[in-house]
Amino acid sequence: MDETKKLAIVVSEGAFDKGMMAMIIGNTAAAMGMEVNIFFTFFGLNLLKKGARPKLPGMYRLFTGMFEKKMAKGGVENFPQQLETAKELGVKLFACSTSMNLMGIGKEDMIDGVEVLGASGFLNIAADTDMQYFIG
Repeated sequence: MDETKKLAIVVSEGAFDKGMMAMIIGNTAAAMGMEVNIFFTFFGLNLLKKGARPKLPGMYRLFTGMFEKKMAKGGVENFPQQLETAKELGVKLFACSTSMNLMGIGKEDMIDGVEVLGASGFLNIAADTDMQYFIG
């Protein structure tokens, strides 16, 4: 019997704080030996685009760079580094096929290592997990 804990996260927004929450929780869980599956849908898809540099929401957007510098001083990787760490740790990154079609986003627009999957496919994965989080 497989004793590995499993985590499913759904990310539906593309703001800096939402992306960082998903990456920090996901990477921490993976480093603890958990199986991690993250499903990006709607505007969360923007986090998986090549060259993505998400910004803080609203008027805080102006302070994103300053916040990133503060995080770096505290030893926290920036968003692109977090994505690379996730891939190195074996975190599975999924892009919602329906949202991709609606938003005109192609697989070629995404970073390497992203799998395209429909909602039903991800629900099959999530139904077999110990924890589910929705970030959005």
